[in-house]
Amino acid sequence: MAKTGYRFNPETLSYDKIHISFKKKLWSLIVKLIQSLSLALVIFLVVSSFMDSPKEKALKREKEEILAQYHILNNQINQLDNILKNLENRDDNIYRVIFESEPIDGSIRRAGSGGINKYEALKDMDNAELIISTSRKLDELSKAMYIQSRSYDEIETLTKNKIDMLASIPAILPVSLKNKKTRFSSSFGYRIHPIYKTVKLHAGMDFSGAVGTPIYATGNGKVVYAEIHKGYGKTVLIDHGFNYQTLYAHLNSYNVKAGQKVKRGDIIGYMGNTGMSTGPHVHYEVKKNGRPVDPINYYFNDLTADDYDKLVAAANNNGQTMD
Repeated sequence: MAKTGYRFNPETLSYDKIHISFKKKLWSLIVKLIQSLSLALVIFLVVSSFMDSPKEKALKREKEEILAQYHILNNQINQLDNILKNLENRDDNIYRVIFESEPIDGSIRRAGSGGINKYEALKDMDNAELIISTSRKLDELSKAMYIQSRSYDEIETLTKNKIDMLASIPAILPVSLKNKKTRFSSSFGYRIHPIYKTVKLHAGMDFSGAVGTPIYATGNGKVVYAEIHKGYGKTVLIDHGFNYQTLYAHLNSYNVKAGQKVKRGDIIGYMGNTGMSTGPHVHYEVKKNGRPVDPINYYFNDLTADDYDKLVAAANNNGQTMD
């Protein structure tokens, strides 16, 4: 039942009954409804600004999970990078040293990739710094892994050649010291020349003995020449490959000819006294990259440790040479 309204009348000092028209009642209802809707809208907007919708909450969770995965990926990339750096270090300082190959320059291993604008499109993304850093690391790691892969291909080739290399590098004496008449007589280095009596570089080692003593190839190779050379007399030069050559001078006769392939231990000639010489001997040189090196470092195949020590001790004398 609707409530009846009253209004105080000061003239009659009594309450008069209020008669409200239907139109006013309707308008009053509409105003209240608008007020209620406005209040509800304000409450909704205020609550929405502080609380996420279920969809927004799901998107935020997804974003956080992706960001966490990025951090994990970044850590894994750093771990892989450390492993690769260890492999690079072993490659340069162990494998390439063993095979006498030059190390790969660090600027080649760790060169950047792409231009300066390669990551421009990523700058406007959320967490751009992390994403760009990770992308750059991935690019660098990919290139470094490619370089390392190519390096291992090269090492594999060197490994396959290692057997040939070990057989070819000079590794024995050019004479047999079991022959009691054969002995070491002059070492590598600056010595007094026996004829000129001046200090000159003696670019090899001398072994004296009887004329006709066999002279052996100290490694596998190919004879470059077997001919007379000024001062050296009858001489044999062998190219062993791998940037090594050996020379045998003052021979009495040859047992090989130019172009002939020889193996370590083959007799290539016989000791003599040809050329500028003061007595029967063989002058033996080892050349690496075209330059003479001390042959005493290349007798590791046929000398015991004691025999090698005795030879080194004898080589330390500073007497004159025989050629």
